[in-house]
Amino acid sequence: MALYIGLMSGTSLDGVDGALAQCDGDAITTIAASYVAFPPSLRAELMALQASGANEIEREALAANQLAQHYAQCVAALLHVAATPAQDVRAVAVHGQTIRHRPELGFTRQTNNPALLAELCGIDVIADFRSRDIAAGGQGAPLVPAFHQALFGKQGQARVVANIGGIANISVLSGDGRVIGFDTGPGNVLMDGWIHRHRQQEYDADGAWAAGGKVIPALLAELLKEPYLALPAPKSTGRDLFHMDWLDARLAGHQPAAPEDVQRTLTAYTAVTLADAIRAHGGGADAVYICGGGAYNGVLMEALGQALGNQVLLASTQALGVAPNRVEALAFAWLGHRFSERLAGNLPSVTGAQGDRVLGALYPR
Repeated sequence: MALYIGLMSGTSLDGVDGALAQCDGDAITTIAASYVAFPPSLRAELMALQASGANEIEREALAANQLAQHYAQCVAALLHVAATPAQDVRAVAVHGQTIRHRPELGFTRQTNNPALLAELCGIDVIADFRSRDIAAGGQGAPLVPAFHQALFGKQGQARVVANIGGIANISVLSGDGRVIGFDTGPGNVLMDGWIHRHRQQEYDADGAWAAGGKVIPALLAELLKEPYLALPAPKSTGRDLFHMDWLDARLAGHQPAAPEDVQRTLTAYTAVTLADAIRAHGGGADAVYICGGGAYNGVLMEALGQALGNQVLLASTQALGVAPNRVEALAFAWLGHRFSERLAGNLPSVTGAQGDRVLGALYPR
């Protein structure tokens, strides 16, 4: 048994989730959890780095240094809450902040300064989890299905675990050890961008703004024409595809609409694309469990239930004993453990890699 810290900052760009966990084989137990929000200036810079710009190499390096400081704050908070000394932790496993994801070109970029984080924490740091899978011909994402299988898989029960972060992905756990997983399309990314533009809010809390709007059928039909949705798995995506310019291009051919109606339509878009993927690949599932920030959006959860036909149990991962906002941080603690034991962290059936690979790179304390 060993203690690991997992840190995850995802496409929502809101902050870093951290979990201190005890790993024993594939078993993982949460000891403590913490969250550190990004200041608006860092969030804005990370958003700007999603596209090419002036002096971006220097700007990315400076943003990476800031990220390391926030990661270190999260680590310190976890150690404080758990009353655990740093020397008792085997490693900090950190995903970094994705700013480019282009597996079709053979690369992915997670901004981070793991050397600085190791210096600040005095703990070994494991980082860069996606590159080895891409080098082996894979998508480098999603990586969480292997963890979903280890944590939530149950022999004889077919389950789907859907993570709704900035981008949504599913893990289809067949009940016999087989796993399928891929990014289904946008999760919260378009909804977050739209409410920020119109109301200067970072996200639509519980879908309250969307609740006051109505779905625009013609716009939803236009959004559903996106070619990515019809691609076969394995596949992965991100802000490189789904961003506000993408949305604006599709809004251009429609009559002006009330902003809250667009928000409701974007909520439906996430629900419908998820439901379509679940029916296509996990239609025999006994239950669908949701994690990520989307699990806390009541309007989105209701829309997903309706899109699924209310014929399958739909619940958050809390029903399985893990809070939805802790799953991804725990996943990276688990991946850190896998790296330390020189065990594969990817699933070729999910990423399309040529085989099992140990994922990550070590930065000793």
